[in-house]
Amino acid sequence: MALLKAGIELCNEPALSLLFGEAVRLQDISLVGLIGVAFDNVEAVRRQVNRYAPLTLDADDGGTADAIEIVRENGDVWMKFTSEIYKANPLLTESGFARNVCGARALAASMPNFANLSFPKAIRFTHAEPTYRAEYDRIFGVPLFFGSHMNAFLIDEAFLKMKLPRTNPYLSEILSARADELLKSLEMSKTMRGRVENLLIPILHTGEASMDVIAVKLGLSRQTLFRKLKAEGITFEKVLDELRHQLALHYLNEKKAPVNQIAYLLGFSQPAAFSRAFKRWTRSSPRIYVSRSESSA
Repeated sequence: MALLKAGIELCNEPALSLLFGEAVRLQDISLVGLIGVAFDNVEAVRRQVNRYAPLTLDADDGGTADAIEIVRENGDVWMKFTSEIYKANPLLTESGFARNVCGARALAASMPNFANLSFPKAIRFTHAEPTYRAEYDRIFGVPLFFGSHMNAFLIDEAFLKMKLPRTNPYLSEILSARADELLKSLEMSKTMRGRVENLLIPILHTGEASMDVIAVKLGLSRQTLFRKLKAEGITFEKVLDELRHQLALHYLNEKKAPVNQIAYLLGFSQPAAFSRAFKRWTRSSPRIYVSRSESSA
Protein backbone atom coordinates (compact mmCIF):
# COMPACT_ATOMS: atom_id res chain seq x y z
CA MET A 1 0.00 0.00 0.00
CA ALA A 2 2.86 2.39 0.80
CA LEU A 3 4.45 1.63 -2.58
CA LEU A 4 1.20 2.29 -4.43
CA LYS A 5 0.70 5.60 -2.64
CA ALA A 6 4.26 6.66 -3.40
CA GLY A 7 3.81 5.66 -7.05
CA ILE A 8 0.60 7.67 -7.33
CA GLU A 9 2.38 10.75 -6.00
CA LEU A 10 5.54 10.34 -8.08
CA CYS A 11 3.66 9.61 -11.31
CA ASN A 12 0.90 12.13 -10.61
CA GLU A 13 -1.54 9.40 -11.62
CA PRO A 14 -4.43 8.92 -9.16
CA ALA A 15 -5.66 5.82 -11.05
CA LEU A 16 -2.28 4.04 -10.83
CA SER A 17 -3.55 1.25 -8.56
CA LEU A 18 -6.41 0.54 -10.94
CA LEU A 19 -4.02 0.50 -13.91
CA PHE A 20 -1.65 -1.79 -12.01
CA GLY A 21 -4.43 -4.32 -11.53
CA GLU A 22 -5.37 -4.07 -15.22
CA ALA A 23 -1.80 -4.69 -16.39
CA VAL A 24 -0.42 -7.33 -14.01
CA ARG A 25 -1.92 -10.79 -13.50
CA LEU A 26 -1.95 -12.53 -10.12
CA GLN A 27 0.18 -15.41 -11.44
CA ASP A 28 2.93 -12.87 -12.17
CA ILE A 29 3.19 -11.69 -8.57
CA SER A 30 1.96 -14.57 -6.39
CA LEU A 31 2.28 -18.33 -6.14
CA VAL A 32 -1.44 -18.38 -5.33
CA GLY A 33 -2.19 -17.11 -8.82
CA LEU A 34 -0.43 -20.11 -10.34
CA ILE A 35 -2.31 -22.53 -8.10
CA GLY A 36 -5.60 -20.86 -8.93
CA VAL A 37 -5.48 -22.02 -12.55
CA ALA A 38 -4.90 -25.64 -11.59
CA PHE A 39 -8.55 -26.55 -10.91
CA ASP A 40 -11.33 -27.55 -13.25
CA ASN A 41 -14.04 -25.03 -12.25
CA VAL A 42 -14.42 -21.56 -10.79
CA GLU A 43 -15.92 -22.72 -7.48
CA ALA A 44 -12.93 -25.02 -6.87
CA VAL A 45 -10.61 -22.09 -7.57
CA ARG A 46 -12.54 -19.92 -5.10
CA ARG A 47 -12.16 -22.51 -2.32
CA GLN A 48 -8.46 -22.90 -3.01
CA VAL A 49 -7.86 -19.14 -3.08
CA ASN A 50 -9.60 -18.90 0.29
CA ARG A 51 -7.32 -21.59 1.68
CA TYR A 52 -4.22 -19.69 0.68
CA ALA A 53 -5.57 -16.18 1.28
CA PRO A 54 -3.11 -15.55 4.16
CA LEU A 55 -0.26 -15.83 1.64
CA THR A 56 -1.64 -12.91 -0.37
CA LEU A 57 -3.21 -10.62 2.21
CA ASP A 58 -2.00 -9.33 5.57
CA ALA A 59 -5.42 -8.91 7.16
CA ASP A 60 -5.88 -7.77 10.75
CA ASP A 61 -9.53 -8.70 11.08
CA GLY A 62 -9.12 -12.24 12.46
CA GLY A 63 -9.46 -14.00 9.14
CA THR A 64 -12.18 -16.39 10.31
CA ALA A 65 -14.43 -15.82 7.29
CA ASP A 66 -13.57 -16.92 3.77
CA ALA A 67 -11.63 -14.34 1.78
CA ILE A 68 -14.28 -14.72 -0.94
CA GLU A 69 -17.82 -15.92 -0.23
CA ILE A 70 -20.95 -16.37 -2.34
CA VAL A 71 -23.86 -14.18 -1.24
CA ARG A 72 -27.38 -14.58 -2.64
CA GLU A 73 -29.47 -11.43 -2.40
CA ASN A 74 -32.92 -10.91 -3.93
CA GLY A 75 -32.29 -13.59 -6.52
CA ASP A 76 -28.85 -12.22 -7.44
CA VAL A 77 -25.56 -14.03 -6.86
CA TRP A 78 -22.67 -11.93 -5.55
CA MET A 79 -19.03 -12.94 -5.16
CA LYS A 80 -18.15 -10.97 -2.01
CA PHE A 81 -14.65 -10.10 -0.79
CA THR A 82 -15.15 -10.31 2.95
CA SER A 83 -11.95 -8.98 4.54
CA GLU A 84 -12.21 -5.60 6.24
CA ILE A 85 -8.87 -4.72 4.68
CA TYR A 86 -10.68 -4.00 1.41
CA LYS A 87 -12.97 -1.50 3.11
CA ALA A 88 -10.00 0.19 4.77
CA ASN A 89 -7.88 0.32 1.60
CA PRO A 90 -9.73 1.32 -1.59
CA LEU A 91 -6.47 1.15 -3.54
CA LEU A 92 -6.22 -2.55 -2.73
CA THR A 93 -9.82 -3.06 -3.85
CA GLU A 94 -9.12 -1.22 -7.10
CA SER A 95 -6.06 -3.23 -8.05
CA GLY A 96 -7.53 -6.54 -6.88
CA PHE A 97 -10.82 -6.11 -8.69
CA ALA A 98 -9.18 -4.94 -11.91
CA ARG A 99 -6.78 -7.88 -11.75
CA ASN A 100 -9.59 -10.38 -11.19
CA VAL A 101 -11.81 -9.02 -13.95
CA CYS A 102 -9.10 -8.56 -16.57
CA GLY A 103 -7.58 -11.96 -15.76
CA ALA A 104 -10.92 -13.74 -16.02
CA ARG A 105 -11.76 -12.04 -19.29
CA ALA A 106 -8.37 -12.90 -20.78
CA LEU A 107 -8.94 -16.55 -19.86
CA ALA A 108 -12.48 -16.44 -21.22
CA ALA A 109 -11.29 -15.23 -24.60
CA SER A 110 -9.96 -18.73 -25.31
CA MET A 111 -13.05 -20.53 -24.00
CA PRO A 112 -16.09 -20.96 -26.31
CA ASN A 113 -18.34 -22.04 -23.41
CA PHE A 114 -17.86 -18.62 -21.80
CA ALA A 115 -19.36 -16.73 -24.75
CA ASN A 116 -22.82 -16.37 -23.21
CA LEU A 117 -21.57 -15.35 -19.76
CA SER A 118 -20.66 -11.81 -18.80
CA PHE A 119 -18.17 -11.44 -15.96
CA PRO A 120 -19.00 -9.57 -13.91
CA LYS A 121 -22.53 -8.33 -14.55
CA ALA A 122 -22.08 -5.45 -12.09
CA ILE A 123 -19.70 -4.42 -9.29
CA ARG A 124 -20.23 -2.96 -5.83
CA PHE A 125 -17.61 -0.93 -3.96
CA THR A 126 -17.73 0.21 -0.34
CA HIS A 127 -15.60 3.29 -1.09
CA ALA A 128 -16.88 6.52 -2.57
CA GLU A 129 -16.80 7.23 -6.29
CA PRO A 130 -13.32 8.49 -7.21
CA THR A 131 -12.45 11.48 -9.38
CA TYR A 132 -11.12 9.12 -12.06
CA ARG A 133 -14.43 7.31 -12.54
CA ALA A 134 -13.84 7.26 -16.30
CA GLU A 135 -11.00 4.74 -15.85
CA TYR A 136 -13.34 2.48 -13.87
CA ASP A 137 -15.87 2.58 -16.69
CA ARG A 138 -13.21 1.88 -19.31
CA ILE A 139 -11.74 -1.13 -17.49
CA PHE A 140 -14.88 -2.74 -16.10
CA GLY A 141 -17.53 -1.71 -18.62
CA VAL A 142 -20.44 -2.78 -16.39
CA PRO A 143 -22.78 -1.00 -13.92
CA LEU A 144 -20.80 0.22 -10.90
CA PHE A 145 -22.21 1.04 -7.45
CA PHE A 146 -20.09 3.05 -5.00
CA GLY A 147 -20.70 3.52 -1.26
CA SER A 148 -22.21 0.03 -1.09
CA HIS A 149 -22.37 -2.26 1.94
CA MET A 150 -19.96 -4.76 0.36
CA ASN A 151 -17.16 -5.16 -2.17
CA ALA A 152 -18.51 -7.71 -4.62
CA PHE A 153 -19.05 -8.91 -8.18
CA LEU A 154 -22.52 -9.71 -9.49
CA ILE A 155 -22.17 -13.01 -11.35
CA ASP A 156 -24.18 -15.55 -13.26
CA GLU A 157 -24.81 -18.76 -11.25
CA ALA A 158 -23.48 -20.76 -14.19
CA PHE A 159 -20.15 -18.96 -13.85
CA LEU A 160 -19.31 -20.96 -10.71
CA LYS A 161 -19.69 -24.25 -12.55
CA MET A 162 -17.85 -23.16 -15.66
CA LYS A 163 -15.23 -25.70 -16.73
CA LEU A 164 -11.70 -24.35 -16.92
CA PRO A 165 -8.93 -25.54 -19.26
CA ARG A 166 -7.05 -28.58 -17.99
CA THR A 167 -3.63 -27.91 -16.51
CA ASN A 168 -0.59 -30.00 -15.66
CA PRO A 169 -1.49 -32.06 -12.53
CA TYR A 170 2.19 -32.65 -11.72
CA LEU A 171 2.89 -28.91 -11.70
CA SER A 172 -0.23 -28.32 -9.62
CA GLU A 173 0.98 -30.81 -7.00
CA ILE A 174 4.37 -29.12 -6.77
CA LEU A 175 2.87 -25.65 -6.46
CA SER A 176 0.33 -26.73 -3.83
CA ALA A 177 3.05 -28.43 -1.78
CA ARG A 178 5.13 -25.26 -1.83
CA ALA A 179 2.13 -23.14 -0.87
CA ASP A 180 1.38 -25.49 2.04
CA GLU A 181 4.97 -25.06 3.26
CA LEU A 182 4.65 -21.28 3.10
CA LEU A 183 1.28 -21.37 4.86
CA LYS A 184 2.69 -23.52 7.66
CA SER A 185 5.67 -21.19 8.01
CA LEU A 186 3.37 -18.17 8.17
CA GLU A 187 1.15 -19.77 10.81
CA MET A 188 4.20 -20.72 12.88
CA SER A 189 5.54 -17.16 12.72
CA LYS A 190 2.45 -15.98 14.59
CA THR A 191 3.23 -18.17 17.62
CA MET A 192 5.89 -17.48 20.23
CA ARG A 193 7.49 -20.81 19.38
CA GLY A 194 7.69 -19.82 15.73
CA ARG A 195 9.22 -16.46 16.57
CA VAL A 196 11.80 -18.11 18.80
CA GLU A 197 12.70 -20.63 16.09
CA ASN A 198 13.11 -17.87 13.51
CA LEU A 199 15.54 -16.08 15.83
CA LEU A 200 17.42 -19.25 16.75
CA ILE A 201 18.20 -20.49 13.24
CA PRO A 202 20.66 -17.72 12.24
CA ILE A 203 22.60 -17.87 15.53
CA LEU A 204 22.72 -21.61 16.22
CA HIS A 205 26.25 -21.91 14.83
CA THR A 206 27.54 -19.23 17.21
CA GLY A 207 26.91 -21.38 20.27
CA GLU A 208 25.07 -18.41 21.82
CA ALA A 209 21.52 -19.71 21.28
CA SER A 210 20.40 -19.15 24.85
CA MET A 211 17.07 -18.16 26.32
CA ASP A 212 18.56 -14.88 27.58
CA VAL A 213 19.80 -13.93 24.09
CA ILE A 214 16.44 -14.69 22.46
CA ALA A 215 14.51 -12.84 25.18
CA VAL A 216 16.60 -9.71 24.50
CA LYS A 217 15.98 -10.02 20.74
CA LEU A 218 12.24 -10.25 21.41
CA GLY A 219 12.32 -7.31 23.82
CA LEU A 220 11.05 -9.54 26.66
CA SER A 221 12.32 -10.55 30.06
CA ARG A 222 13.47 -14.14 30.47
CA GLN A 223 10.52 -14.83 32.75
CA THR A 224 8.00 -13.37 30.29
CA LEU A 225 9.41 -15.51 27.49
CA PHE A 226 9.19 -18.54 29.76
CA ARG A 227 5.51 -17.81 30.51
CA LYS A 228 4.60 -17.24 26.86
CA LEU A 229 6.20 -20.51 25.77
CA LYS A 230 4.61 -22.34 28.69
CA ALA A 231 1.21 -21.05 27.56
CA GLU A 232 1.85 -22.83 24.25
CA GLY A 233 2.80 -26.05 26.09
CA ILE A 234 6.51 -25.86 25.34
CA THR A 235 9.81 -24.83 26.94
CA PHE A 236 12.76 -23.01 25.41
CA GLU A 237 14.94 -26.09 25.86
CA LYS A 238 12.39 -28.22 24.02
CA VAL A 239 12.14 -25.71 21.16
CA LEU A 240 15.93 -25.65 20.79
CA ASP A 241 16.25 -29.42 20.95
CA GLU A 242 13.49 -30.11 18.43
CA LEU A 243 14.80 -27.42 16.08
CA ARG A 244 18.25 -29.00 16.16
CA HIS A 245 16.70 -32.40 15.46
CA GLN A 246 14.74 -31.06 12.50
CA LEU A 247 17.74 -29.23 11.03
CA ALA A 248 20.05 -32.21 11.56
CA LEU A 249 17.77 -34.40 9.43
CA HIS A 250 17.56 -31.65 6.83
CA TYR A 251 21.34 -31.28 6.60
CA LEU A 252 21.87 -35.03 6.39
CA ASN A 253 19.08 -35.74 3.91
CA GLU A 254 19.16 -32.65 1.71
CA LYS A 255 22.52 -30.97 2.09
CA LYS A 256 24.60 -34.13 2.50
CA ALA A 257 26.83 -32.15 4.86
CA PRO A 258 29.63 -33.85 6.86
CA VAL A 259 28.86 -34.68 10.48
CA ASN A 260 31.52 -32.30 11.79
CA GLN A 261 30.03 -29.43 9.80
CA ILE A 262 26.49 -30.22 10.98
CA ALA A 263 27.67 -30.24 14.59
CA TYR A 264 29.08 -26.74 14.04
CA LEU A 265 25.96 -25.46 12.26
CA LEU A 266 23.73 -26.66 15.10
CA GLY A 267 25.90 -25.06 17.78
CA PHE A 268 27.33 -28.21 19.39
CA SER A 269 30.74 -27.74 20.99
CA GLN A 270 32.03 -31.09 19.72
CA PRO A 271 30.96 -33.59 17.02
CA ALA A 272 30.66 -36.18 19.77
CA ALA A 273 28.02 -34.05 21.53
CA PHE A 274 26.05 -33.87 18.28
CA SER A 275 26.32 -37.64 17.79
CA ARG A 276 25.00 -38.27 21.31
CA ALA A 277 22.04 -35.95 20.70
CA PHE A 278 21.35 -37.59 17.33
CA LYS A 279 21.29 -41.05 18.93
CA ARG A 280 18.81 -39.74 21.48
CA TRP A 281 16.59 -38.41 18.65
CA THR A 282 16.80 -41.34 16.27
CA ARG A 283 18.45 -44.23 18.16
CA SER A 284 21.10 -44.19 15.47
CA SER A 285 24.41 -42.44 14.85
CA PRO A 286 24.51 -39.81 12.07
CA ARG A 287 26.76 -41.96 9.89
CA ILE A 288 24.61 -45.08 10.26
CA TYR A 289 21.51 -42.98 9.54
CA VAL A 290 23.05 -41.68 6.31
CA SER A 291 24.20 -45.17 5.32
CA ARG A 292 20.68 -46.57 5.80
CA SER A 293 19.12 -43.70 3.89
CA GLU A 294 21.46 -44.24 0.95
CA SER A 295 20.91 -48.00 0.85
CA SER A 296 17.11 -47.61 0.94
CA ALA A 297 17.27 -45.08 -1.87
